[in-house]
Amino acid sequence: MAKKSRKLIANNKKARHDYFVEDSLEAGIVLTGTEIKSIRAGRCSIKESYVYIDKKGEMKICGMHISPFEQGNRFNVEPLRERKLLLHRREINKIAEKIKESGLTIIPLNVYLNEDGRCKVEIGICRGKKLYDKRDSIAKKDADRKMDRAIKESRHR
Repeated sequence: MAKKSRKLIANNKKARHDYFVEDSLEAGIVLTGTEIKSIRAGRCSIKESYVYIDKKGEMKICGMHISPFEQGNRFNVEPLRERKLLLHRREINKIAEKIKESGLTIIPLNVYLNEDGRCKVEIGICRGKKLYDKRDSIAKKDADRKMDRAIKESRHR
């Protein structure tokens, strides 16, 4: 099966640095017309965003910044408003159970456009890293980089 094409709009690099991603899934977002135009132009940020389940049992993304569309005039909405995520009820219930029992967090990892032109968010069910975990992951990356350099140098000789 061929891999689906994606156009990456926003990537949350800090999420993988601060959290262990235990599971991830894809969700749609409810957007207005000017918001999707702005996303297609690449004007979106998810650095300080998070996902939560409200009292009605709906998942919402909070802190996602979509810049106002330049030609949008009165149709533009607030850049930092909460946006509803589109998931099946059973998926939301499964995530809610995981979060209640083990103290996990839901973090958006990527925002992208799929081959149909629809905007999707990859959300991760994450566990927070401690300071020593972050140090270990940085040391591992450095060691991997040094090994790659050594392999390249030995091939070029």
